[in-house]
Amino acid sequence: MHGLDLHHIFELGLILIMIAAGITAIAKKFERPYPIALVIVGTIIGLFHIPILEPLIELITEGEIFNFVILTLFLPALLGEAALKLPFSHLEENKNPILALAFGGTLLSFIVIGFLSLWLMDISIPAAFVFAAVLSATDPVSVLSIFKSVGVHKRLSTVIEGESLINDGLAVVLFNISAFSLLTYLDLGFEGLGLGVWEFVKVVSLGLIIGGALGYGFSKITKYFDDYPLEIIFSIILFYGAYLLAETFHASGVIAVVVSALVLGNYGTKIGMSPTTRLNINNFWDVAALLANSLVFLMVGLEITRINVADKWWMIFLAILIVLIARSVAVYGSLLFISNFPNPWKHILNWGGLRGSISIALVLSLPRDFAGRDEILIMAFSVVLFSLVIQGLTIKPLISLLGVKEKEKGYEDYRKLIARGHRYETAIDEVEKVKNKLLISETVAKELVDYYEQNLEELQDKIKELFEKYPNLKEQQRNVLQRHSLYAQHEVIDHLLSEGIITSEIAEEEEELITNKLVELEEENE
Repeated sequence: MHGLDLHHIFELGLILIMIAAGITAIAKKFERPYPIALVIVGTIIGLFHIPILEPLIELITEGEIFNFVILTLFLPALLGEAALKLPFSHLEENKNPILALAFGGTLLSFIVIGFLSLWLMDISIPAAFVFAAVLSATDPVSVLSIFKSVGVHKRLSTVIEGESLINDGLAVVLFNISAFSLLTYLDLGFEGLGLGVWEFVKVVSLGLIIGGALGYGFSKITKYFDDYPLEIIFSIILFYGAYLLAETFHASGVIAVVVSALVLGNYGTKIGMSPTTRLNINNFWDVAALLANSLVFLMVGLEITRINVADKWWMIFLAILIVLIARSVAVYGSLLFISNFPNPWKHILNWGGLRGSISIALVLSLPRDFAGRDEILIMAFSVVLFSLVIQGLTIKPLISLLGVKEKEKGYEDYRKLIARGHRYETAIDEVEKVKNKLLISETVAKELVDYYEQNLEELQDKIKELFEKYPNLKEQQRNVLQRHSLYAQHEVIDHLLSEGIITSEIAEEEEELITNKLVELEEENE
């Protein structure tokens, strides 16, 4: 390596971004979940030792660097972005399954993995429960990208996202207790149990208080400014400030970020942000989250290649089996008494509880002299790879098999009519083209064109009937057209400004009206 050569590190970082962006773009083009593609390609790059990429891989796979990038640099951004755009009303509507999974499910998973690892594997008590803690955190990014592509019910997406936002924080708390305090608490007996529970409650509560206080404070500050670049900076300071401040006071940084972002997104946006600011903040964090996720999953793939699996296949198999059993117990056990939650949804939540970058970053943060660290690394990396690749690639067929899709009434009929309409319009164009090339008589061509035009008229009547039967379908089409027309209006205002036809004051006023309308359309679609 080149020591602390910042120029060289920047070059390597740029190469990493280029690779991640290229893979993400290809995956999105072919409508495939980009996190899975990144992990697979990252693993392949790491295995084949491409000389030009060796310095990059060497930099990324440094445990301290990976841990810093994931936990300190990217995690606040990813958590903040997700929580910022999650309406509190959606959480309120689904609070029972979310809380049951996030608290009951995480604790059940932690207990089952810990005791099964202790029973089936030759590892210490702290190692068993550290492994349990790091694998109790779920990563919804891959699953949610699949959900979006197949049109899964919004409530199911909200539940898996809400569970992940909370259980990440709980898993980090359980990890710290298991790694550094568990044996002490066990030696103290019942007193130790009480101390462990108190530590858990204290860390979680402090995270809630710090996140809530900062989120409320920054929400109030936004009332005094109507300047979206400045308010974007405020949101950056809030997310990273909440995380670092909570960690300084030995609280849960993850929970602090989630709570602060929820407060800003649901309270701050209402009392202190114009529609223009809301739209621009959301757009900024969309870009930040896509960049962070792309880099994270590529880095996970590269990091996984570091494990030495020689003579460890039995341990890997047992680790995967234990985690799958624990997830089943967590999902079906915690949702046992939750009414109005369909069984097919439980099956999707069970198989869709993927593990990702947080699990790997937590393991890498263990001290190098921690007893059983190498075994935990092998098991955790193997479970994450199995989870992202095998479970990630099979969740979509499972969704189709179980029929867990949000059926939009009339939408399938509408698609058929639109397909037929395109057929007839193409036929008319082709008749006109052939007539001119081959000198077909006007009479013959007109007869055929009239036939297709008559079919098109009948088709429009059927679409009109469909819209009358399903008003939501018509509203969706209107929203799509309105959105495209507003983008075109925004573009023409920019053009008029660049040509000097209008002043910047007029352009700013008109663009704000357009942005406000776009925000209204987005809010109507939620």
